Amino acid sequence: MNAATRTPAVSRYFNSIRAALAGLEVHWGNAAGRLSDDGPPSSLLIPYVDRLRNSFACWENRIGFVDQFRISRAESGFPVFQNVLELENDGAGAAKRLAAIPAADELRAEMVDFILRQREFPAALQTQMAERLYLEQIGKGEVFSPLVLPETVEVSVNPRSRRPSCLVTWGAFDGTSTLPMVYLATIEDSSENVVSLLVSKDGQLNDQIDIPLPVGGLLNPALARSFDDFVGKNSAFSLTPATIATNMDRDFPSLHPKSVRRVVIGPFYSAGVTENHGRVTEILSRVRKVENAWVMTWTVQEVFSKREIPESKGFFSSTPATQEFHIETNDLEAARMGVSFYQKHALVPHDAYQALYASGDVKAIFGDFKVHVISGNQVVSGV
Repeated sequence: MNAATRTPAVSRYFNSIRAALAGLEVHWGNAAGRLSDDGPPSSLLIPYVDRLRNSFACWENRIGFVDQFRISRAESGFPVFQNVLELENDGAGAAKRLAAIPAADELRAEMVDFILRQREFPAALQTQMAERLYLEQIGKGEVFSPLVLPETVEVSVNPRSRRPSCLVTWGAFDGTSTLPMVYLATIEDSSENVVSLLVSKDGQLNDQIDIPLPVGGLLNPALARSFDDFVGKNSAFSLTPATIATNMDRDFPSLHPKSVRRVVIGPFYSAGVTENHGRVTEILSRVRKVENAWVMTWTVQEVFSKREIPESKGFFSSTPATQEFHIETNDLEAARMGVSFYQKHALVPHDAYQALYASGDVKAIFGDFKVHVISGNQVVSGV
């Protein structure tokens, strides 16, 4: 899409994605919501929604001084990967570029003076202002970069294994599928230094140790850097959760992944902008209010360990404990995804759902999706 002319389609896209992200925040912010029956709270996804919101705010300012802004119109509905890389690169040099641009108040005064004297729109000054707002926005909040490094967000002790159990999250924006993803892994750590520090004699979490959650990176400092490297190489959409969990189990003998969850955000559908589902696009075009003519989907994928094969110690060699992961082979889609469990979701504005319902295509379009209808700050699930 050509952003320089600020077409109605451009404005509609940003308005729609802003509404969709706000809707996700409402839905996932529900304290009772969980990613699966016994999974972590969905509220853990909110920081990643914030990152996406910051990214889109930056892109919206950026189109004021660049010629093109491209999205994957026929597939994900999200910006192409080049836009993600540009945000990261521009963020690194933002301070230096800002220093070369006049302050916002100075630019506003010059714009007013130009209009009064020249009787014309101050296009060049407007471009400078847009660039300043863009660079300032990058500095205001964290964006959704190609890799959002891991954080440890929960710590407990497994009473049976007497190992510390950590919930670790990280994010990745896949360049091929152009989809943002969030990972949540429950990992037990049998490293001697961590066990002795965090597990009390009665097998509980040591209450004498203050853990200021969230902790940047893996809680175990000896493995934090190598774990960062691992997720950088093992977070692509093309890898199944089972492959990622198996690789983690193999690469870190003292780490025991009990579950790996992946939340794939998208595809996103917006009337008049995306072309990723012809029938959906056609129906959304009939929605009375264009700001409600969108659908946001996401998929939760999960693989869990069904048992641990104990470590084997021999005279000449030994093998560490390994996990046996469950793949639901009775479900062809689950087997294809490499997961124990999956669930597809769709968030739909009330107006859009009414249009879809009136078309008689709700079951055909959302057959295996759990549908959530949003109206204002209220979300009704399972309609």
